[in-house]
Amino acid sequence: MARLRFNIKNKMKEKLRQILAQREKERIVAPGRTPAAVLVPIYDRDGQYHILFIKRTEWVAKHRGEISFPGGTYEERDGTLLNTALRETAEEINLKPDDVEILGELDDEVSVKTNYIITPFLASIPWPYELEVDGRETEAIIEAPIRSLMDIGYSRQELKGSQMETVYYYNYQGRVIWGATARILNKFLDFFNQATLEILHNE
Repeated sequence: MARLRFNIKNKMKEKLRQILAQREKERIVAPGRTPAAVLVPIYDRDGQYHILFIKRTEWVAKHRGEISFPGGTYEERDGTLLNTALRETAEEINLKPDDVEILGELDDEVSVKTNYIITPFLASIPWPYELEVDGRETEAIIEAPIRSLMDIGYSRQELKGSQMETVYYYNYQGRVIWGATARILNKFLDFFNQATLEILHNE
């Protein structure tokens, strides 16, 4: 069993990269909405994959106190949305762009409350790593084992306007992940599970 876990751990990054490269990403084009980008950082810690979130401070203009992925609004100086995600992540938690390995893009998501179109970039980061919150936008860093998140997610149907939509929630150690972050997380977990099954099938 230990050897099996070792093989899955070593092959996970490349399998995720392959899965994301072979699919057609869902892009959202909506004039009038603000483009933004986030990094979805994963890393191997003690033989188990983890994912990293941030808790936003109570004095930012938007999404106060919420759990999210590091990232923010596109600026012209960025040139690309990937650069936006890398710049904002460096500012918020001191993760240097040169230390980030991009594995691919996840589907765009709309943040209804703040009118953003969010482009998520899945990234592998080194661990251990000296991260540091900026204290202005970011209050805390949250590390969660991916397998634990698979066990605690739940969804329900809610009426949005005239349509029923599936809403996702993850309560990790008393911190509730919801909204666009939960939708991004839900899709990532599907890919992670798919990657795990494909690796096991080929063992």
